[in-house]
Amino acid sequence: MNLIFTEYSIILIFFIISSLLSTVLFLLSYIITPQKLDQEKVSAYECGFNPFDDARSTFDVRFYLVAILFLIFDLEVSFLFPWSIVLNQLPLFGFWSMIVFLIILTIGFIYEWYKGALEWE
Repeated sequence: MNLIFTEYSIILIFFIISSLLSTVLFLLSYIITPQKLDQEKVSAYECGFNPFDDARSTFDVRFYLVAILFLIFDLEVSFLFPWSIVLNQLPLFGFWSMIVFLIILTIGFIYEWYKGALEWE
């Protein structure tokens, strides 16, 4: 009996129950909700007004630069939080490796700032 309820089997049971529950809820919402399509529901919606251009038009490269900067600094925070939790237990190598990581990210941020990626016209 103890072999059945190991740590991984509990996770598997939880996964099966959550999959079944989400499937049942999805099907119930599809069955219960009336499916009446009208012109308003099938029309394209963009910020409260009718779209005026093709959705496949090219974006300015600054949108991508801002997205990349967001991802970089989001990843930095995901590394900084666990590092700050165990900072008093780390050897000097762990401390200085994170300092080098932060310096590299700061150099990249200064480069982006210098190139004008943060300027918006």
